[in-house]
Parts: sequence; structure tokens; C-alpha cells
Amino acid sequence: MISRSRLRAPAALALALGTAALVPPTYRSLRSRHRPGFDRTAAAAGVSAQFDQDAASYDRLVGANPGYHEHLRLAARRLGLPARGAGAVVLDVGCGTGLSTAALVETYPEARVVAVDASAEMLARAREKSWPGTVRFVHARAEDLTAVLAAEGIEGPFDGLLAAYLVRNLPDRDAGLAVLVDQLAPGAPIAVHEYSVADSAYARGVWSAVCWAVIIPLGRRVTGDASLYRYLWRSVLAFDGLTRLEQRLRDAGLREVHTRPVDGWQRGIVHTVLGRR
Repeated sequence: MISRSRLRAPAALALALGTAALVPPTYRSLRSRHRPGFDRTAAAAGVSAQFDQDAASYDRLVGANPGYHEHLRLAARRLGLPARGAGAVVLDVGCGTGLSTAALVETYPEARVVAVDASAEMLARAREKSWPGTVRFVHARAEDLTAVLAAEGIEGPFDGLLAAYLVRNLPDRDAGLAVLVDQLAPGAPIAVHEYSVADSAYARGVWSAVCWAVIIPLGRRVTGDASLYRYLWRSVLAFDGLTRLEQRLRDAGLREVHTRPVDGWQRGIVHTVLGRR
């Protein structure tokens, strides 16, 4: 028997994935936890405060997720900006502690990056890191982006936009997406990098198994409060399937909308949905 105190995150993740063959009964046993009283809109409205609370431990926790950083770099590369981003200004909305910002800087070292987040504490952690002079951080909700950028003297339109793990957390997804699309220059690309499991019972089962075997217990152990990670689990289960998400992007005014997968245990769970204004 493996002692919980000695179980490292990668080993725990492997153990959770090793139970994937049991996903259908596992998922059925967890469904009752998902059913009662998840008010998605109210939960999303309060999620910035939860990120404020857990900002200090966020990088440590996501660092235990195999592929997390590489998937952000993959999403950044999928924007397809030429010449290492020379002359481009890229918007990173939902930048958190700057992990997606780092992916953009690594991929497009010649671009300027404007990184935005609604959590003041997550932004504080991001600003503590070492950045080139081409990066600027802005505190704003996605819904208020146009007014805040104008107040900061930052002019668009932008040549690309990365929204990693953002859209699921917007209280009004359609209104938020409309604001994001408004920031883009004609023809500019957007990458919406996000969890989506609604279209696959298998993906829902793997997601629930990993959450309850690894993510939620690890979040509780590191922070003393698993609220944010229970929200993560529930919000992913309640989020759009890919068909619905792609249609939201088309309705917001994007064209050439399509989805590309990631590798590893999150294949079928995390996706990059791409489009152009």
C-alpha cells in the first residue's frame, strides 16, 4: 500500500490514470457530487477572489501537472504569428501569474505583450518575475477590458490574443467573448485554450477521477482549502462542449474556427480553439 504522505503529484496522477479503465463506474459514483446546487454564474463571479486567496501556491500546483507549461507554449505557437512576433502586439487575457505570458514571450520574443488578469494577487505574483521591457501587466476584468486599456493609454487593435483557461470563468461568456474579439485587428488570430469535456463521457470520467484522486487533495494539502479546486472540477463539467464553444466564437464574429488537441493525459480534456477576426 502507498502512503498518502509519500505520494508525489506525478505518481498520484499516474495512479489516477491507471484507474481509467474503471471510468464508467467511477464517473457514475461521482455524478451525485456534481448535481446539487452549482450556480455557475455566481461561482464565476467570485472566482477572482478565490484566485487571490491561492495565488501564492498556484505555480507550485500547476507545475505538478504534466504538460501544463508545454500546452501553454503549444497554444501560443498555434497563433502562428510570423517573424518571432516582430512588430506585433499580443494580448494575453487571463494571464494569472504570468505562465501564459511566459509562453508568449518565449514563442514571440520580438512581440510586445499586454497581459491582463482580474485577480490582483495573481498579477502581483506575475510582476515579481523577471520580464523583458516588452511586457506590460494590467489589472482588469475581461468585461471591462476596453475601458481599462483606454485608461492605461494602451491602444489596439491587437495582432493576436491568447485566452488560456479564461472563457469558462467568465460570468457572461458571450459578452466577454465579444469584448475579446473587439480587441483584435481584422484577420488577427485568437487562441482559446480551455478544458472541455461535455461531449465525451470518457473525458468527463477521466477528469473527475483525476480531480478527486489528485487535484482536489493536493490543493487542500498545499493551501489548506480545496474550494478553488472543487470549483475547477465543477466548472469544467458544467462548461461547453467543443461544438457549443466553437459556435460561441463564430457568433462573436470569428471565422476559420476550429479545434486542435493536446497530447498526454489531457488529450480529449484540454483543447485549443482557434479563429480569426
